[in-house]
Amino acid sequence: MELHNTAEDLVFARVDEIFNNIEKGDNPDRLCTCDQCRVDTACYVLNRTNPHYIVSSRGAARVEQAPIRKQQEDADITTLVYEGIRRVNHNQRPSAVHGVKQVKESVIETPVFNIPTIVGRIFNGVNFAPVSGVLVQLFSNGGLVAMKDNNWQNPCPLVSNTDGAFTFWPNPIPAETGNIHRVFEFSIRIESENYETLNHFFKIPVISDTQAVSSFSLVRTVKLPDLYLFPPGSEDDDLI
Repeated sequence: MELHNTAEDLVFARVDEIFNNIEKGDNPDRLCTCDQCRVDTACYVLNRTNPHYIVSSRGAARVEQAPIRKQQEDADITTLVYEGIRRVNHNQRPSAVHGVKQVKESVIETPVFNIPTIVGRIFNGVNFAPVSGVLVQLFSNGGLVAMKDNNWQNPCPLVSNTDGAFTFWPNPIPAETGNIHRVFEFSIRIESENYETLNHFFKIPVISDTQAVSSFSLVRTVKLPDLYLFPPGSEDDDLI
């Protein structure tokens, strides 16, 4: 069985409709209508919309049997889309190329090692507060690891509203065939004038697949142990 959230269909359709109308009009506010801003707006709306899952054609039919509720949902979604457009354009994603249509990423149909997403948190080793204002770098084979797309940054900046959390999703690595077992070595590095340099080494075992994974899943995630930074000269440096 495959679950499907019909709210996604409504939201993406309404987002595209509104953005297309903005492009056709005068657009006096000079709103960005690129693919990245559309996706970010849809994400904003979906995080504020109740999901509605179906698993069969009967479920899809029941969606159409509640026209009054559907009209209210459409109105609520429209309001959220306009709200999301303002929020997204006020705080555009810095890693994206705005103002142009992005070429849709082609799916790699050859065998690859799908490296899982890597997540962790950084704390101040003195007061145990989440760290912000530093860059977390992911290395492998002596170089920075390329990311899945520009929504995943390497180095990853730690900002105050993420409580010291960092995330990476490395690019798939070509494999000769499927079902090959291989262990990949990585390291997390943080260099800052406010802290002693931190290097954390770890390994991820991966089995190759027949093609690249295109969607994020919490199931395919590696959670690293909490890491701690110490000021220069701290007596607790040996605890890193």
